[in-house]
Amino acid sequence: MNDEIYLTYPHNPPHLFLANASYMVTAGAFQKEHYFQSPDIRKLICQILFDMSERFEWQLEAWAVLANHYHFIARAPKDAGTLVGFIKALHSKTAIEMRKRSGITGKIIWQNYWDTCLTYEKSYLSRLSYVHFNPVKHGLVEKAENYPFCSAKWFMEGSPNEWREKILKAPCDRIKVDDDF
Repeated sequence: MNDEIYLTYPHNPPHLFLANASYMVTAGAFQKEHYFQSPDIRKLICQILFDMSERFEWQLEAWAVLANHYHFIARAPKDAGTLVGFIKALHSKTAIEMRKRSGITGKIIWQNYWDTCLTYEKSYLSRLSYVHFNPVKHGLVEKAENYPFCSAKWFMEGSPNEWREKILKAPCDRIKVDDDF
């Protein structure tokens, strides 16, 4: 059985789905609205992200939830094509819960998402660094570990020294990520 799948969508490039590969996913709020200003909403999005990653058997490696977008990196299960259902469930559940909690009615919450299959080690390491430290990039904190809606603290406290040093040394200033939010 071939574990490599290409899915094509109208007006979009084909998506490569590889079993056990790592993917970076970025999603933005509709029209870049700051729907996720509230710490309670960002906490909710993180919890639903954790729940959906477990449900769809995607292993989270890094995440950051900000006021109008998120990034995460996760390792695919055997059926990497489940990413589509994972994101659909994540966006549906977060939108439903946000509407319940904040009284937002009839508005579109999520704009779109982008996924990238990370097939090169340098790209993978740089993007891990980028996601862990995204709150610093956006000027929210001086130390990413102090931002409660990202993986930096988890990463810094739980990673073996050699792995942590490898990620910290990975340059992330030249990667191209749609992060104009």
